[in-house]
Amino acid sequence: MTLTELRYIVTLADVRHFGRAAEKCYVSQPTLSVAVKKLEEELGVSLFERSRGQVTVTDTGEQVIRQARKVLDQVRLIREIAQSGRDQLSSPLRLGAIYTVGPYLFPHLMPQLRREAPGMGLYIEEGYTSVLREKLRHGELDAIVIALPFEETEVLTKPLYDEPFVVLMPKDHPLAAEAEIDPAWLSQYDLLMLGPGHCFRDQVLQACPGLEDVVVRRAGAPEPGSVVTEGSSLETIRHMVASGLGITVLPQSAVQAGDDGGLLTTRPFRAPVPSRTVALAWRVTFPRPKAIDLLAKAAGQCKVNWARALKKTA
Repeated sequence: MTLTELRYIVTLADVRHFGRAAEKCYVSQPTLSVAVKKLEEELGVSLFERSRGQVTVTDTGEQVIRQARKVLDQVRLIREIAQSGRDQLSSPLRLGAIYTVGPYLFPHLMPQLRREAPGMGLYIEEGYTSVLREKLRHGELDAIVIALPFEETEVLTKPLYDEPFVVLMPKDHPLAAEAEIDPAWLSQYDLLMLGPGHCFRDQVLQACPGLEDVVVRRAGAPEPGSVVTEGSSLETIRHMVASGLGITVLPQSAVQAGDDGGLLTTRPFRAPVPSRTVALAWRVTFPRPKAIDLLAKAAGQCKVNWARALKKTA
């Protein structure tokens, strides 16, 4: 049994296709197929069920591959420990962030990291919390930026900053005459929201009384003149608001992005103000605490810029 064979079966389990698995492992398909078969013969069990164009992991294969992931993660840890003994800020860092944080954090974060650690390459990725969680667990990402609460075995979290929610609307909208917005008022207007799967959507629904019932009702039987819209990104929704299709709720960090041509304005919520806590999460075994500390410091400094931007747009 070799580490290469373990890497082959883990990759094959991920993609469920011999050809694509071979491409990801940079070998020919026959090479990968022979290695997988050899490992199965050595273990005396079938790890995969093979049929035309389809690969299925057996029950025993699931257990073996789960353990193989742990072995490969430990090997990766050994390499990282050796690297950290030389310089924790010299090797690449793989960082993920949820969709409602990445576009607003990364442009501020990356220049700061380049200044503080010019030798540390940075790989960045955006995704849903559930996807980032899996990639962190499997060692495909070193750290992820998510919204609390976030619970995961063998993972540490560190709050980076708290940010309030604000209401974005056209400048001529009736709510623009208000100094502060009561969350209960939002159910009376056309509200543009992110689609299911985004944790920010869930946070908005929880923060605004009665809003979830209104969204469900309108989606099932739209009221005359009402608009029910679910966007794929906050920037898509911003453009829809600028087009006069409704209003939306944004995290403070998203206010400073984009050019609306003077069409939009924001209003804060009435106390208690809805907000979220953005945090950094990493595996407890990750051997580069200096890189984590640098990330946390750089991300925390971004809040100052967002607060200034919010004052300008209010």
